[in-house]
Amino acid sequence: FLPVQLPPVPVLALQGYQEQGILFGYRPPRSSAADCLLSVFQMTNETLNIWTHFVPAWYFVWTLVGRLQGPGGPEDPNAWPLLAYLLTCCIYPLASSCAHTFSTMSTHARHICYFFDYAALSMYSLGKAHGAISCPASPPQHPQVLLRRAALDLLLCRAGPCEIPSLFSCRFLEVERPMLSKASRTLAFVYPYLFDSIPLFYRFYRCAAEGCTEAAIPVHYKHTGFAFLTCFIFASHLPERLAPGHFDYIGHSHQVFHVCGIIGTLFQMEAITMDMAERHDRLLPPSLLPSSPQTLGSMGIGVAASLAVIGLCSLSLRFMPEPLQR
Repeated sequence: FLPVQLPPVPVLALQGYQEQGILFGYRPPRSSAADCLLSVFQMTNETLNIWTHFVPAWYFVWTLVGRLQGPGGPEDPNAWPLLAYLLTCCIYPLASSCAHTFSTMSTHARHICYFFDYAALSMYSLGKAHGAISCPASPPQHPQVLLRRAALDLLLCRAGPCEIPSLFSCRFLEVERPMLSKASRTLAFVYPYLFDSIPLFYRFYRCAAEGCTEAAIPVHYKHTGFAFLTCFIFASHLPERLAPGHFDYIGHSHQVFHVCGIIGTLFQMEAITMDMAERHDRLLPPSLLPSSPQTLGSMGIGVAASLAVIGLCSLSLRFMPEPLQR
């Protein structure tokens, strides 16, 4: 990184930008797009937030391309839900990296950047359900059941009545009600994970009660452990909460949150791949699996619904005056 010392930014100019326990390293709130891009190569408190998602995003792209070109590609009917899942794994870290890069252009730009960030996480939630369809093992994981659950989750919460107030409270109450904003943001992450993980928790219960020798179960345990660790770090603001100003550039909670989330996704991808390999002879026939139009259609509906929510929330920004530059 270039050893560039950023000028101090007045605290009054950081309303809506300042994080708990992070005292220094903020970029100017009215940066241009070029300044935002240059800041990627300067040491600010956002630099590692950007790179900890940007680099893994291209690793996931490489994984997706390898799956498309190798065995088990589009010609395999069992692979379409898995390909949809891998696509969402590429999208959510890339959207997060872009949001952290351009969020200081203006207050309105910051809101819109994180609208897209949260929408990408919504698509990742839908993609996880498609990943589970790739390797059903028991009646609770029947693909039609999972598709109905995913559609219900998408229409009733992630891209519907719950996501709209979630986006409003997460972004628009940052200054006035920071605790409510944080609680709403955390709930927006926790609920879809718990909802989508019901089949996995059922597998854990079956293995604990009846015993199992599935090689993927320990990897699923690791993924679940990192998921709960990610949530804890996000909500606790540790370690900067205990030593404000000491973790401004390296080691604050959002950086650790990014790293733990990516590691959890890697374990999840590995576990799903192991499940598919282990159960290759027991996979459901193609007639019971969602076809490529069904898979692409469900993902397309998810994208359209998320974009509609983003558009609605973005229009509301017209009624929020941009704060004056101090």
